[in-house]
Amino acid sequence: MKIGMALSGGGARGIAHLGVLKALKEQGIEPDMISGVSAGAITGALYAVGYQPDEVLEIFITTKMFRFLRPAMSKMGLLKMEKTDELYLKYLTGNSFEKLKIPLIVSATNLNEGETVYFSQGELIKPVQASSCIPVLFEPIRFNGCTYVDGGILNNLPVEPLLDVCDCIIGVHSNPYDTQQPLNSMRTVMERTLLLAVQYNVKERIKCCDLFIEPAGLKRFTTFDIAKAREIFEIGYQHTMEMAPQIEELKKVKNIPERVVQEVDISEKP
Repeated sequence: MKIGMALSGGGARGIAHLGVLKALKEQGIEPDMISGVSAGAITGALYAVGYQPDEVLEIFITTKMFRFLRPAMSKMGLLKMEKTDELYLKYLTGNSFEKLKIPLIVSATNLNEGETVYFSQGELIKPVQASSCIPVLFEPIRFNGCTYVDGGILNNLPVEPLLDVCDCIIGVHSNPYDTQQPLNSMRTVMERTLLLAVQYNVKERIKCCDLFIEPAGLKRFTTFDIAKAREIFEIGYQHTMEMAPQIEELKKVKNIPERVVQEVDISEKP
């Protein structure tokens, strides 16, 4: 039995993925493969390298990632991602897909070809940066002769790499939107436009999931609410714990065996 998990983008709301992963683990489910995009690629990479959900949460809170971003000083974006290299190198030691404990697929949008590209071998950090490179806000990532931006633009629930490979697919979407939110500024209009585009490309992919998790409580948060990380984490955790009946049914239908996984202390990480 091979369990695949697709983790969506969602900015700061993607921290909810960690709460979901923690709750699923407590209910006897862990992914054998992760397909992540944007925020899902970041959380997926840190989880795949061996950190526990609570540990990844502390990394997000203590590092204050936005302080590693600097003005792009170009016409292609407001911020550069290169300064995050040192942060990723600290926690993704080895900078290689092959050194991860859980197989990971990272998706990004090839801006030249207008298509989704899946990365699963070789250098890890550049694909993760490309996958979470929100257009206009960040200068595009150039990698292997191509220009990449956020993978969620074309596919915000990357289930495709898991099809025909995994026996059970769990989709986690951290990007619901509040239809009652006032649209009274350029920022809110831009964010809603992006959310609508992203939401549209998710609908058909939900049908590929044996279990779909979308915490409604995330609607009240914005893409940049990183200061509310603990609250977002808790919403993902509580929502998934409340789905216990559906999860138990999934385990019966898919004949998922109970798993006993030992916690690994953060000091033992590479």
